[in-house]
Amino acid sequence: MGSPSGFEFAVRGDDVVIRHRGVTATVLRGAKAAEFLAQVERGDAQLLMARLTGDYRRGNERTARQHPRNAR
Repeated sequence: MGSPSGFEFAVRGDDVVIRHRGVTATVLRGAKAAEFLAQVERGDAQLLMARLTGDYRRGNERTARQHPRNAR
């Protein structure tokens, strides 16, 4: 599995706008925005933004969903 890419963020006042390939994925406000900025300084910004936007799961999710043991 490759590492996430294509994410960027911009700080606008108290808000943080996260974009993925030029499209706004989410907007963080208040305490969540402050927490995000603190975490960006400590870790991998691309992975963090992927996790926050829910765009980090890639691979076999569809295949696993169709497996007989997961049928309900």
